[in-house]
Amino acid sequence: MTSENKGTAQLTTAMVLSGTLGVFVVESGASPFNVVFFRVLFGALALGSYVVARGWLRGHGFTPRTLGLAVLGGVFIVFNWVFLFQAYENTSISVATVVYHTQPFYVVLLGALFFRERLTAAKVGWVAVAFAGLILVSGVTPGDFTSGGSYVVGVGQALLAALLYGLSTLVTKRITGVRPHLIALVQVLVGIPLLLPFADFGAMAGTGADWGWLAGLGLIHTGLMYVLMYSAYAKLPTAKIAVLAFTYPAVAMVMDWAVYGHHIGLVQALGVPLIVTASLKVTLAKTAKTAAAPLTPASAPAPRTAAHAPEAASRTATPAASEA
Repeated sequence: MTSENKGTAQLTTAMVLSGTLGVFVVESGASPFNVVFFRVLFGALALGSYVVARGWLRGHGFTPRTLGLAVLGGVFIVFNWVFLFQAYENTSISVATVVYHTQPFYVVLLGALFFRERLTAAKVGWVAVAFAGLILVSGVTPGDFTSGGSYVVGVGQALLAALLYGLSTLVTKRITGVRPHLIALVQVLVGIPLLLPFADFGAMAGTGADWGWLAGLGLIHTGLMYVLMYSAYAKLPTAKIAVLAFTYPAVAMVMDWAVYGHHIGLVQALGVPLIVTASLKVTLAKTAKTAAAPLTPASAPAPRTAAHAPEAASRTATPAASEA
C-alpha cells in the first residue's frame, strides 16, 4: 500500500468515526456541558497516553507564546463543542452538522478582518453562495422568529459553534514547530478546569451503560480519531483532504436517518451542494496559489491540516468537529 493510499484509508476512517459523533452525544443522555466535560477528560487520557508512549513530551517545542495560543484555541474549541451539541438537541444531527460546516467561510472572513488576509471578489462570491445554501439547509422561516421556538435557537447555536471553530483555527495557525497531537492535548486539558464549574455530577448518578458512550467520545472521537487524522494529513495532498473531509457530514446525515429517522427535506437538500461546492472552491483556491510550495496553514483545507510534511512538524492543529 502506498503512503497516499494509507493516508486516504486513515482519513476516511477518521471522518466516518466523526460522522457517528452525534449518535454518541445523543445516546449518552447527558447535558451538553457534561458531555463535553467527560469528552475532554477521557480524551486527555487517550491523547496523553499516546503522546507519552511516543516520547513527544521531550522537546515539545512550546514557547510561552505558542502555549498561550494553544490554551486560547482550546477555550474556543471546548465551547464550540458545547454549542454544537446543544444544536443537536434543538434541531437535528443532520441540520446542525451541515450548518456547522460553514466553518471555512468564517476562517476567510475573520482572517480578512483581524489579519488583513486578502479577500478576493471570488471568495466573497462563494461565501454568498454558501450563505444561500445555509438559508435553504436551515429550513428557518419568518414564522420561526416570531414563534420563539427552539429550532431557530439551534441553528444559531450551530452557527456560533462554527464561529468559535473558526476563531480557534486562526489562533492555532499561528503556532509553529509543535506537533499537532501536543496542541490537541493542551486544548482538551484546558477544557477540564474550564468546564468543571458547569458540570452537573449529580445528574450522572445512575447513568450506567451510558458511560460507554461518554468514554467513546473521548477515547474514539478524540484520541483515536485525532491520531488517524494527523497521520493522514502528512501523507495526502490538500485537494484530497478537502474532498475526504465531506465524508463527515455525509455519514452524520446517514446516521441521523438510520438511527433516529431524521432527514432533511427536499428544499433543505438543495442547499447542501451549494455549501459543499463553495467550501471546496474557497479551500482549493488557496491551494492553487501555493501549488509549488509546501503546504502551509493558509493553504490548508478548513481548520484541520497538520502540514504536508512529516508528522513531526505541525503548523495548524485544530481538529475537525473535530471535525467536531
